[in-house]
Amino acid sequence: MAGEGEVIACHNVAEWDEKFNAAKASKKLIVIDFTATWCPPCRFIAPIFAEYAKTFLDVVFFKVDVDQLTTVAKHFEVEAMPTFIFMKEGQVLDKVVGASKDEIHAKLVKHSVPAVPVASA
Repeated sequence: MAGEGEVIACHNVAEWDEKFNAAKASKKLIVIDFTATWCPPCRFIAPIFAEYAKTFLDVVFFKVDVDQLTTVAKHFEVEAMPTFIFMKEGQVLDKVVGASKDEIHAKLVKHSVPAVPVASA
């Protein structure tokens, strides 16, 4: 696993399987950035995504190049770049298609904050 505040880049399926399974076992929120080197919006959002990784230390951030890990992109039905998948314990919670830093941030806040039990009256 990468250190806190880092984005984990996977370059082959074996590496992806190992790191993704370790992240799933942690029960933390996982955010996967499906990207491509030839994609201008992907290059725009990359440093912002890296900043989010430094801010949301209780979240595991992955970067997946769709040209290197085609099978992973197909598994998650990624059709446009960038696509961000938000998961917890193997379940997809949310998805953002496009380089919308505000939308990505909102989903991070929504899914990374532990649920606070509501006191019954």
